[in-house]
Formats: sequence, C-alpha cells, structure tokens
Amino acid sequence: MASAGFVQARDLTIGLRTEPSSMDPQFHSLTPNTQLSETLFDPLVRTDKNAKPVACLAESWTVDGNVWTFKLRKDAKFSDGTPLTADDVLFTYDRVPKVPNSPSSYALYLSTVDKVEAVDPHTVRITTKGPSPVLLANLSLVPIMSKKAASGPAPEGKTTTELNRGDGLVGSGPYKFVSWKRGAEIVFARNEHYWGEKPDWDKIIYRPITNSAARVAALLAGDVDVIEDPPTDDLARLKSDANLHIQETPSVRVIYLALNQGDEPPKGMSGTDGKNPLQDKRVREALSLAIDRDAIVKRIMDGVGLPAGNLLPYPAFGTSKEHAKAEPSDVEKAKKLLADAGYAKGFTLSLGSPDGRYTNDKRIAQAVAAMWARIGIKANVETMAPSVFFKKRNTYEFSTYLAGWSASSGEMINPLKSLVVTKDPEAGLGTTNWSKYSNPDMDKLVLEASQTLDDDKRSELLQKASGLVMDDYGILPLQFELSVWAMKKDLRYEGRADQMTLAQDITLAK
Repeated sequence: MASAGFVQARDLTIGLRTEPSSMDPQFHSLTPNTQLSETLFDPLVRTDKNAKPVACLAESWTVDGNVWTFKLRKDAKFSDGTPLTADDVLFTYDRVPKVPNSPSSYALYLSTVDKVEAVDPHTVRITTKGPSPVLLANLSLVPIMSKKAASGPAPEGKTTTELNRGDGLVGSGPYKFVSWKRGAEIVFARNEHYWGEKPDWDKIIYRPITNSAARVAALLAGDVDVIEDPPTDDLARLKSDANLHIQETPSVRVIYLALNQGDEPPKGMSGTDGKNPLQDKRVREALSLAIDRDAIVKRIMDGVGLPAGNLLPYPAFGTSKEHAKAEPSDVEKAKKLLADAGYAKGFTLSLGSPDGRYTNDKRIAQAVAAMWARIGIKANVETMAPSVFFKKRNTYEFSTYLAGWSASSGEMINPLKSLVVTKDPEAGLGTTNWSKYSNPDMDKLVLEASQTLDDDKRSELLQKASGLVMDDYGILPLQFELSVWAMKKDLRYEGRADQMTLAQDITLAK
C-alpha cells in the first residue's frame, strides 16, 4: 500500500500535428522544431506567451549604445551536469551560420550582431552593427547549446545528423532528450539538473499524428492527453464534451501565398510565351483580388481565423490601419488587370502546399485554385507531406506556394526581414524568401528600422515598408490563424501567440 506522502509519477502524451524536421536547434526555424528545442534548451532571453522578452539563462542585462552586457545565471547547468558558461554562448552563436542546408536559417536572428565576447565565465558582451531594438526578441529564438557536448570535427561541430540521433543534444532546459522514432514518437525525460521550477511531468511523449481526425480520435480514446489543432469542423462538438478542455488563443501566424517572381518562368507554369507574368504587378494584384479571404475564413476555417491584409494583425507593432483589413475580392477588376497585362486568356501555374502543416492548409490551397479559375488562371495544386513540401519549395519547384510564418517577436520587422527582404543568406536577410521577390526601397526601410531605437520612428518605418510590399502585391497574405488546443479536462494550457506547444507550461488544473 502506498504511503500518504507518495506522489505517483505522471507522464504527458501530446499529439503533434507536424513531426519536427530535425532535433538540431539551429537547422530549421520552424515551429514544430522550435517548440521541442525550447523544451530541451534555454536561450539567454525567453519570450512569454504574449511575445514579451523575459529573463532566462541571462538573469539581467544592460545596454550602452551598441553594446549589450548579459549576466548569466551561476546556477544553470546542462542536462549532463556541466555548468553553463559564457563559452557555451559563444560556441552557440558562432555555430548558427555554419549549419549547412538550412531551409530557414537562424542567421536571421543574429543578423544585427557584429561581435560576441566572453568578459568572464558568467558575462557575455554582444556588440551589434548598430542600434538593435529587437535583439532580445531575436536572441529568444537561439537556444544555447553545450560547447562540450556539441563540439566536433565538422565546421559546425556536431552535425545535424548526429544531433538527430541524440549525439550532443544536451541542453539546459526543463527536459532532456531520450529517443526519437521517426513517425512514431519522441520521448523527453525531466532534467534533474534544471535550474528553474520543476515541471509537472516526469516524461513527455510526443506522437506525430498528421491527420486531424486521427488526433481527435486519439484524444477521445485516451491515447494522448493533449492535441494541437483539432479540426475546425469538430470544435463545437469538442467544446460540449464535459471530459475535455478547449483552449483558443490569438496567434501571430499569417498564412500567405508566395509568388515566384524570377526572370524565367517558374516550374509548373505554361501558356505565357516564355515570360514570367508574376513579375508584373498587375498580374499579382489580379491574383490577390480573385481571392475571397472572408469566404476562406468563414467556410473553410469555420470562423477560426481572421482575413489578413498584412503580415501581422493590426494593431501589432509596425502595422498600419491602411492595411488592417483584407482587400475585398473583385473578380471583374482582376480580369481587367489580367487583360491589361496581356493575359486575357489566362495561363497555367502550379500551387504547392503542405498537407497537415497548417490548419486546413490543403483545403485553403484548393479553394484558392478554384477562385483563380474564375479569372482564367489554371492552378495545378500540388500537396504533400510538410517535410517534402519544404524541400521542394527551397529548390523553387513551384510557381506559387502556400505557407505560414509566425512572427514570434510580435513586431513587423520579423516577417519583413524573413519573407520579403532581398535574399542574402550571409547577412541573415530574406532567409525564408523563396519567391525571388526584391524591392530595394523596402529593403532600405527595413534595415533602417532594424537600427532605430525610437519606437515611434521604428513603427513608422515598418509601416512604410510593409505598405510598399502590400501595395506591390509582393506577397499575398490570406488569413491569421487562431490557435486551438484540446486536452483532457484536468489539464490546462494557456496557449501562446507564437503557437508553440511547450510541454513544460502544460499543468494540472487547479
């Protein structure tokens, strides 16, 4: 018989909608990857559920012009018991640009950093290339690795392949890596060396269940405790189930369409006489006007979303009232624009989309294709598993593609700098710009904003920059997701604006 003081160990099983593409915390800036790395690793500064920077491995910091000084916790240890020092921070930041073949590089978050120095074992000095108002938010996305564990003969130390096996995957977060059986489960165990408050769970089991109906079935059967992204069609039924708790949280994720604007006709395009019509603003505007964003939110998302007129919902920092609302659909104007551009009879293109990465992504892509058909554009929809999609996207296999971006900093500079600034991987710019879009005037505004400390001035610059992109139809925002989690009734998770499912923040209901 158990004693009165015995507390039974409890595991937590989470049904993921997307399996991570890697365990390397610097390989692919993608929410399914980031949320797991933030459970294994800690950054210098963390962001709370509302995207506000808070202390983490750095317990305090000061800034003097371009020089930031961070004081590290002296009680922080990695999961192998090794104490954290400034050398681990230097190793981590040095490794970021060396990771090869990154589909979406973490170099974006260090693009304003000029120099990183160890003042002493528990003090780090970061000198930026100019004033860097979003440095803290950016550093929150670069978790600190163990130099001892992750060093190796390759330029980046332990390679992505080695880290995926768990070799060198040693962090200072609340959990430590146990195993990863691709397609089946990922297991973490509590890190007994963790410096912070101990989480409720002894062990976390992640089960990738890409089919939304199957995730719900697993929850109802008791096979999992929490699921991400239950189907919008099922929300009313799930909310009425007394055995469940549903959490809905507004997000900063935009679902968008990228248009391949290179000099040559992209793959999947025909009927254009050897030209790429996506280089013509009138064609891009026509494609945007053909889309009924309100109908997408109402009919496909069942209202669990917001039509998007910009890359961040107003009034987030750097957004303007001018583009606060999505442009209404206007099929006749779209047809005229196509005719004026010389494509009255339309043309054919491909539309790539992941199947299961974002809420109703496949259905949204199919709806967009049907809407484009109304103006004479034939879109061949190509949907596939997220891992396959990202590989094909990154080799420009589509004429257009549907994807999403979570602006974790809560500020417009984040999506602009990643999605539409002219691609320059070495400078950490345009790291997820796979559309070949380039607008030098917009680039200048974004770079100026990245070095402007005055909030009002920076907001004004970002509003102008995003206005240029929206007026140019350089990228087509569709809708902002509303994040939803379903869980057993005795669990609680407040959710996050960045849509991450952080196991350490899931608790027993009080």
